[in-house]
Amino acid sequence: MGSEAAKVVVPRNFRLLEELERGEKGIGDGTVSYGMDDADDVLMRSWTGTIIGPPGTVHEGRIYQLKLFCDKDYPDNPPTVRFQSRINMNCVNQETGMVEPRLFPMLSDWQRECTMENVLTQLKKEMASPQNRKLSQPLEGNEEGRADQKGLVLRCSIL
Repeated sequence: MGSEAAKVVVPRNFRLLEELERGEKGIGDGTVSYGMDDADDVLMRSWTGTIIGPPGTVHEGRIYQLKLFCDKDYPDNPPTVRFQSRINMNCVNQETGMVEPRLFPMLSDWQRECTMENVLTQLKKEMASPQNRKLSQPLEGNEEGRADQKGLVLRCSIL
């Protein structure tokens, strides 16, 4: 018999329920939060995240909304992450708001133990990094429109 302990793999839904419970309780200082996008989504795929920009940066005081999508292979593979709010960061596609895995090591080097909380917290740290902390930012809001994952353009018009 080997002395190696057997590694327990937590099933996807149990893992997501744990993440939901943790997200509902709040994280750390409250500048990062997340929860389910649709309570009726039994597959627990669609999530919403919020990051309040870190102090001492151009992001300070800004509230960023994100969408996270956990496909059926999560947590073995990372979620897709998209900023709904416009933001200028080195790892974010300016047209779509998608966080580019090849430019964001947490997604490109994904480990099963990583969580959506880890992703949001790391994005907040990335906002404060030397390469992102002083980048000029678009005006707050989403007035220019951004294509959502279904290809629709989100626009707000007041008549």
